[in-house]
Amino acid sequence: MGVIVRPDTPFRCLPCHSIASGTVRGCSAGFYLRWHPLICRRTSNNNRLCSSVEGRLGLRRIIVSSSRGNSSDFNDTYTGIVEDGEGFPSGKSETLEIDGNEPLEIRTALSEAHARLESIEKERDQLLEELAMSKVKQQEYVTTIMHDKELAIAELEAAKSMFNQKLQESVKEKFALESKLVLAKQDAVELAVQVEKLAEIAFQQATSHILEDARLRVSAAETSAAEAAYQIEEKIRNTTEDTILSIVEQSKGAIEKALAVAEKTGDHARKAVEALPDGLNTIDEIATLRSQNIGLQDTISDLETQLFLLKGEVGRFKLELQQAQEQAKASELQARASEKAFLDLQKLTREKSLQQEEGTKSLLEKMRKDASDRKKAITKAFKVELESIKAVIEAAKETARSKDEAYMRRCEALQKSLKASEAASKMWRQRAEMAESLLQKERSLDEEVEDVVYMVNGGRIDLLTDDDSLKWKLLSDGPRRAIPEWMARRIRTVCPKFPPRKINISEALAADSVPLDLPKPDEVWCIAQEKPKEGDTLIEHVLEKEIIEKKRKALERALQRKTLRQRTPEQTKLEPGTGTGREIVFQGFNWESWRRKWYAELAPKAADLSHCGITAVWLPPPTESVAPQGYMPSDLYNLNSAYGSVEELKHCIEEMHAQDLLALGDVVLNHRCAHKQGPNGVWNIFGGKLAWGPEAIVCDDPNFQGCGNPSSGDIFHAAPNIDHSQDFVRKDIKEWLNWLRNSIGFDGWRLDFVRGFWGGYVKEYIEASNPAFAIGEYWDSLAYEGGNLCYNQDAHRQRIINWINATGGTSSAFDVTTKGILHSALHNQYWRLIDPQGKPTGVMGWWPSRAVTFLENHDTGSTQGHWPFPRDKLAQGYAYILTHPGTPVIFYDHFYDFGLRDILIELIDARRQAGIHCRSSVKIYHANNDGYVAQIGDTLVMKLGHFDWNPSKENQMEGSWQKFVDKGSDYKLWLRQ
Repeated sequence: MGVIVRPDTPFRCLPCHSIASGTVRGCSAGFYLRWHPLICRRTSNNNRLCSSVEGRLGLRRIIVSSSRGNSSDFNDTYTGIVEDGEGFPSGKSETLEIDGNEPLEIRTALSEAHARLESIEKERDQLLEELAMSKVKQQEYVTTIMHDKELAIAELEAAKSMFNQKLQESVKEKFALESKLVLAKQDAVELAVQVEKLAEIAFQQATSHILEDARLRVSAAETSAAEAAYQIEEKIRNTTEDTILSIVEQSKGAIEKALAVAEKTGDHARKAVEALPDGLNTIDEIATLRSQNIGLQDTISDLETQLFLLKGEVGRFKLELQQAQEQAKASELQARASEKAFLDLQKLTREKSLQQEEGTKSLLEKMRKDASDRKKAITKAFKVELESIKAVIEAAKETARSKDEAYMRRCEALQKSLKASEAASKMWRQRAEMAESLLQKERSLDEEVEDVVYMVNGGRIDLLTDDDSLKWKLLSDGPRRAIPEWMARRIRTVCPKFPPRKINISEALAADSVPLDLPKPDEVWCIAQEKPKEGDTLIEHVLEKEIIEKKRKALERALQRKTLRQRTPEQTKLEPGTGTGREIVFQGFNWESWRRKWYAELAPKAADLSHCGITAVWLPPPTESVAPQGYMPSDLYNLNSAYGSVEELKHCIEEMHAQDLLALGDVVLNHRCAHKQGPNGVWNIFGGKLAWGPEAIVCDDPNFQGCGNPSSGDIFHAAPNIDHSQDFVRKDIKEWLNWLRNSIGFDGWRLDFVRGFWGGYVKEYIEASNPAFAIGEYWDSLAYEGGNLCYNQDAHRQRIINWINATGGTSSAFDVTTKGILHSALHNQYWRLIDPQGKPTGVMGWWPSRAVTFLENHDTGSTQGHWPFPRDKLAQGYAYILTHPGTPVIFYDHFYDFGLRDILIELIDARRQAGIHCRSSVKIYHANNDGYVAQIGDTLVMKLGHFDWNPSKENQMEGSWQKFVDKGSDYKLWLRQ
């Protein structure tokens, strides 16, 4: 016998499998053996030969197994069969077998093993198919669940939004109903009180004696009725008691009679028995006894009848009582059943609410999880953006650093040039000193030239041609008119260039001049310190000429306005409520302007303001005031205030008029500070030309004990509130306003705190003073809800409209509504700029010609900052108000201090070129979170926000449009060609 082994087959141990049981048992070596009746022997170090012997066939079968790769995988092995004495089959096999005649049991076991293996493979294929189907179904389930989840979330969001909407609607309806109910209750209470008062007065006045008589009669009738009722009750009670007593007495009497008759009968019977032996005749007595017995029986039967009737009534009462008890029991049963049903309903409701709460909690948890995921993603994106911003900031810092280095280099170069210029000036001063010495020597040597006079002073040479020169006269005689204080201050600010004043020429020539020893400031002659000569006819002539020149200029301005009004009536039609309709107002002060001589500082800016397109300047309150800002006036005719003197005020107004600017005075008519205390120690006595008393103060002012009528508006608690219902008060105020118009030169008014008195009085004042323009300050709070500005501000702007209506339209008013809405709208809430009717949401949407739009003033901004406008949104805010109808106002700080001058000039130019006025039409195309687009008039379109929009791409925009201003995401303006 021999063993055939393939030389190219590597041998290693495989795991051992038991075919009978189908389980796998691991072997310590890496081979496997199929155990039949086997005989094993080791032939070498690398393989093991297993031979099986079958005695009947006399053949030997040798199985050689090897494995490659993973030894644990039974399916990776291959089997080949080789007969003894035959060649090897073709190909490479992993397992070689030498066939012989095997026992029948081994073949059966092998066939069973193959069958089981096939069944296992079939089961595996089925399981794989089921697994694939389960995966497909799982995917379908996941898709269905996700779809259901999205639907559920959408339904939940819709239900939530619908619930919030219905909740808001119900809250609004509730508030509306509550307000209506409160108003109705108030009206009903007031009506009832009024009716009751009227009824009381009518009855007291007309029927007082009749009422007393009626009261007496009513009391007498009540007394008699009470007595009659008491008597009836007593009679009923007595009758009932008498009846019961009589029945009881009758019953007692009948019983007593029966007992007495029975006793008598017994006595008679006893006597009869006793008398029988005596032979008495007892038949009659027996008959009498029978008759008495019959009578007693009748009486007893009557009593029984009555007793039976009484028992019937008692039985009837018992039946009624039983019925009442049964009804009570039935009611109790019904109550218990209803209570049980109510408890069941409560239980079911509680269970349902718990289920809904659990469902809601699960949904909320999911939503929170989603929100947290979104938050993480947003945070990650924000960090990335923050990193990019940091990089940009670093680049900007580097750029700024390079600019600073360049600036330092420039400063060094300037310092070098300055040193060089100082050296040059020193050299030229030395040369001037040498020239002065030479001239003096030449003058001393040559005295024949008398027409030329040299004034020397520290290196400065002044040539005076002769004694009659204007310069010499100015030095010797002084000015021809008094120098105003404001002009004197301006002169003092200039470095004096005149030499020290000398008495005569000889003294000037004989004086020694030390080049570097300059005179002191008080020794230097200055025209600001000189006074005009008294009694000089020439000076009087100059003053008279100046007065005539002023009158001539005033007449020229009046004629110019009249001719303008005749030429362009649409543009120059003057109304106190609108001005010309094309006014642009400049507020020419802030809260701290009183700290400087403001009139003198503002007057030189008139030409600049007029050149920039301003048409009216709002000046600060002119009157003497307890507070330096001017809003606590005392003496109305004293115009020497912290802002400057009355002369400086007139000069400032003259400068405004010289540049065709309207001067608007800030007048405080609501309150006035008193000068003296009254007898009771209260400050309510006024001084000055308008010496009013407590009768000029409203009676409902809680602090100043006024004797006038009640206030027609809100109370200003810091000062006495003036009673404008008094005729003398209105007369004095109208005279004062006309004095300001005619003598001082004001053209119009800004009216302070007009909430304090009725607008009808304002109409009377405006008609009396005839201003070119008038603005009222009606400032109250907007509507807020939960700390956020409400979208609907109709009630707020309606209050301002009501005040303008009260003035008869003679005055305009600050559009506080638009200012408040712009605060929120410019923070990507541009939908606030359109109302449900498609109009602007402020006063300009309802009455644009009377709306004065603004962003800040001395109260909201400046150093007070009661309601400052967002500084980064100022350009957008001005782009809105300067391109929309109404009359825009520009604040001093924004124009001169905030670096917005060029932007404002550009916007004013756009307004002028587009021909926008206070009545221009507005058509809003877009108003959402992304931005705002509107066409104003026919020739201008403006856009706010970052979204992309161009009028040339819109079908509804006719004509050719050219971009006029482009500020990126802030705003853009287009003009029609």
